[in-house]
Amino acid sequence: MTKLKELKDRSGNICELCGKSDDLAIYEVPKSPNVGLDSSILLCSVCSAQIEDSSTMDPNHWRCLNDSMWSQVSGVQVMVWRILHRLKSEGWPQDLLDMLYLDDEILDWAKASGDHNDENIEIKHLDANGALLKAGDNVVLIKDLNVKGATFTAKRGTAVRNISLVHDNSEHIEGKINGQHIVILTKYVKKS
Repeated sequence: MTKLKELKDRSGNICELCGKSDDLAIYEVPKSPNVGLDSSILLCSVCSAQIEDSSTMDPNHWRCLNDSMWSQVSGVQVMVWRILHRLKSEGWPQDLLDMLYLDDEILDWAKASGDHNDENIEIKHLDANGALLKAGDNVVLIKDLNVKGATFTAKRGTAVRNISLVHDNSEHIEGKINGQHIVILTKYVKKS
């Protein structure tokens, strides 16, 4: 029996991710620790094209993962996990990821692609008006702020020069007011 025939029998002759029945082909799941039927899945041309080129991914097409995430086929589980991680910024995929359980060795296989790394997501610091803030910019406070651990209130209109950005939090910047180094929420400043 050929591999294609075995995959068609296993899947019921439909795409193992979205359920479409036309334009099916074998997809070898990358970085598989095994060879064999579980390292391959049957995909339609739409799923295959979007997996190969992430910039063409249509989040609404992938709502089908709500059903395919329950597959017992490890290759399908791995691809569902990887796609959900690529789409995490949409919101709803995180809910599915929270429900998805993978055995340790399948999870290791899924992580081998690096799709779960958020390093490619750039953190942008935006002021109250949506202007992009950069390290070294000058900002003005748009609200009186009580400074924790200090004996003063930073008044509205106070200039904060040469700010620095908190690299892992887009809502925080750092600067000096009255010689005191403080953390300021970006929603309370505007770029000057």
